[in-house]
Amino acid sequence: MRTEPAPPRIAVIGAGPGGLTCARVLRRHGVPATVYDLDASRAARGQGGTLDMHPESGQYALAEAGLTEEFRALARPEGQRMRLVGRDGRILLDAVPPEADTAEGNPEIDRGQLRDLLLDSLGPDTVRWGHRLTRVEPLGDGNHRLHFAGGATTEADLVIGADGAWSTVRAALSDAVPVHTGVTFVEAGLDDADARHPRLAGLTGDGTLMALADRQGLIAQRNSGGHIRVYVALSADEDWHRRAGLDLTDSTAVRDALLARFAGWSPELLGFITDTDTGYVHRPLYALPVPHTWPTTPGLTLLGDAAHLMPPFSGVGANLAMLDATDLAHAVLTHPTLTQAVTAYEKTLFPRATEAAEGASEALTDAFGPDGAARVLAHMTGT
Repeated sequence: MRTEPAPPRIAVIGAGPGGLTCARVLRRHGVPATVYDLDASRAARGQGGTLDMHPESGQYALAEAGLTEEFRALARPEGQRMRLVGRDGRILLDAVPPEADTAEGNPEIDRGQLRDLLLDSLGPDTVRWGHRLTRVEPLGDGNHRLHFAGGATTEADLVIGADGAWSTVRAALSDAVPVHTGVTFVEAGLDDADARHPRLAGLTGDGTLMALADRQGLIAQRNSGGHIRVYVALSADEDWHRRAGLDLTDSTAVRDALLARFAGWSPELLGFITDTDTGYVHRPLYALPVPHTWPTTPGLTLLGDAAHLMPPFSGVGANLAMLDATDLAHAVLTHPTLTQAVTAYEKTLFPRATEAAEGASEALTDAFGPDGAARVLAHMTGT
């Protein structure tokens, strides 16, 4: 009697868009994959702002995951609207997206909605919550033992590091670590913005507002549910607040410090700093060295930020992670061995990630240079 070979043991570390997309595409084609995440549950923390899903990457991945219709029901094509203003509040560009089906263009979706969409497409046994990976132990022949905080272990034939900027899996493949980009965001937010902050909501519009000058900026991003997420962008190192003797838990002191940095800016724009309903959250921007590669290693690979962390200023981060995930899943499905699959996937991954990371770095430098608004305007208008 012929015995069918046992399916590969595939462990995905990280339940972000990339990790969940990989698990979904694999499972949709009958290949089991288990996702391990350090969060205690799917509701343990917020997932951040909004994402524009690109046709050739994020939307393609959702189609391969069989989730296009579900995505369209949640997507906000009007969220593609982009306004660029100067420090005086004068509108330099108001780019309104053309009327189009959500399958065209780059419609927006909240990160939390995207994650829930992917989680709901997976069986209840797919994600193991409360599993913080501490170490990857090689066992030979491409097999690895995963060690989690608290003492739990499991073994896998393929470990996929989708565990973000500070990836534990990456340490088993590469010595690279993220470095600060020289730009730090301080996040604020406006709740029920149309009712409670109509002036700022009107200035933001349906999508994103960017005010850039003096190597800094204010970015307001429309989310669903009437929320506007605000990023106060500083050309400052990750410890700027410590050197200033600033306690980040002291909202009044943070507000006053930010207002001092934006002295001379339009009072209307300064409302994005002063009128926050959510306090202030420190978010330094980090990136991996470019290019970031590693020797192909049987049983291990990376995707998304674990592989190519880059500044979130080019709109490709989550899209690229989902494309990585889909390409890796397809490689596993179409190659006779996992090692061949990883080799083929990384051959595509490395040049693509390098090009994207170089573009993201250039976009960040342009935006927060001395003539940031002019450079971004030229890029957006093709002049």
